[in-house]
Amino acid sequence: MSANAKNDCSVVEEELDEEPRSIILSMISQLRKDMDLSRITFPTFVLEPRSFTERVTDFMSHPDFLIQASVCEDPVQRFIGVVKYYMSGWHIHPKGVKKPYNPVLGEFFRSRCVFDDGTSAFFVSEQVSHHPPITAMFYHSPEHHIAIEGDLRPKSRFFGNSVGMLLEGYAKVHFGRWNENYQVTYPNMYARGILFGKMVLELGETSTVTCVESDLAFDVEFKTKGLIWGTYNQIAGKIRRISTREVLYEISGNWQTQIFILDVREKKRVGSLEPTVLFDSARERVVPQLVACAGEQEANESRNLWKYVTKAIVENNLDNATTYKSAIEEEQREDAKRRDAAKDRFVPRFFQLETDGNYHPKLQDIAEDPVKAKEDI
Repeated sequence: MSANAKNDCSVVEEELDEEPRSIILSMISQLRKDMDLSRITFPTFVLEPRSFTERVTDFMSHPDFLIQASVCEDPVQRFIGVVKYYMSGWHIHPKGVKKPYNPVLGEFFRSRCVFDDGTSAFFVSEQVSHHPPITAMFYHSPEHHIAIEGDLRPKSRFFGNSVGMLLEGYAKVHFGRWNENYQVTYPNMYARGILFGKMVLELGETSTVTCVESDLAFDVEFKTKGLIWGTYNQIAGKIRRISTREVLYEISGNWQTQIFILDVREKKRVGSLEPTVLFDSARERVVPQLVACAGEQEANESRNLWKYVTKAIVENNLDNATTYKSAIEEEQREDAKRRDAAKDRFVPRFFQLETDGNYHPKLQDIAEDPVKAKEDI
């Protein structure tokens, strides 16, 4: 099957009714082009029923790819495995074009995964700053000596007929077995057609995966569709040597459906070579996140904090959803006033700001022994 075979059926789109669109138009009439939207309150009908602290776990949808990569003896094959993992997280999305809840300061989300071999992984994310919004995250699989840490700093911008989320911040995948670090950056997200036409979700710009220890880098362009020509969700990337810039592999396809890989050196050797499938979202299994039920969570854990908003959205009771959401936002404003009055600085529970300007997990120097590591976590 060609890389373009599934383009049309993979588009994430939504057509709004007259009333929701009129509400958006009224809200947008107050905005200016390139305006920061981080302080804008969006109506509940555009919300996905989960917090951004939970949505971060979409990047952990296929952790088995990392496990497979971590045991490869060949550093190039390890790197390809990390690229496969990185590209596999983007196809997860809500129905329609939705945005998650803006987390409140100090809100956190916890989950774990149990793999087929009985091993496990643990995840925590926390809203460490509200203005500007920063969500820090940490993932650890003790038995496989894999850790992921980072912080995401989304910046929303209004561009006329579209809204963009610029995903700034950093992420690092660490393979303890090889003492390798894979630095990751993110593409931007765009909701097109908010004024006219169908609303469509797109990814755009260039992102990277870099491993200095193995002298390898992956640069990938998430292509946006042109006004007249082009197709949705296309990507074009290259895996290359950092030192010589020699291209080893080319990556192409559709980030929603199928992604292909081509061995450039082998193609030069044999003269003609077709790309093979690197990732197929229809065939791969999403590893489920195990999360405590809301009644067993702390007050500021995401699912417990937003449970009434979520219930109202699921039941399509947007009036109740707006009421509950407004109550959470008002409580956050009151908490900020109390901290200001007491000159009390917010201190994150799970993360701390380091001298490099990034948030890192407070839990450091985790034991090599998996049993002891689980106790540490």
